[in-house]
Amino acid sequence: MLARSLNARAFSATRVMPAARPVQVAAPRRAPLRVQNLRVNNVEIPNSKRIEISLQYIYGIGQTTAKQILISTGLENKKTYELNEEEINKIRDEVGKYTTEADLRRQTAQNIKRLKDIGCYRGRRHILGLPVRGQRTKTNARTRKGKAKTVANKKKAVK
Repeated sequence: MLARSLNARAFSATRVMPAARPVQVAAPRRAPLRVQNLRVNNVEIPNSKRIEISLQYIYGIGQTTAKQILISTGLENKKTYELNEEEINKIRDEVGKYTTEADLRRQTAQNIKRLKDIGCYRGRRHILGLPVRGQRTKTNARTRKGKAKTVANKKKAVK
């Protein structure tokens, strides 16, 4: 029986298989290409909101700047998905005129670093993680100082 299985293996290894016919597979059906989100200045802005609101998703563009962009491009405030290619390019060109995203973040970080390097009052407050613009720190200022650290025996009994 063992010899028979060995002969069967040897036979199947030497047997030439006929060439397989190519099988045609139908291409998968795909939905028409649709823009999910619009990218302006390397930021995806939402499709379902109006242009004025969706432009504010870009760091450095607020409500006033978004309105100025719409006025200077001459576009009406419609939903983002309703824009055609020409209008999208107008918006991209106009947004490109402003300092936004990484450039603005870098500029802000450099300004703070400069204040720290020259050792001025504001720079020292940045280093210590305290409020910079003159706010009180005896109470409040928890955003800058972090969670309260309890100090034991701070209050003494007054006689």
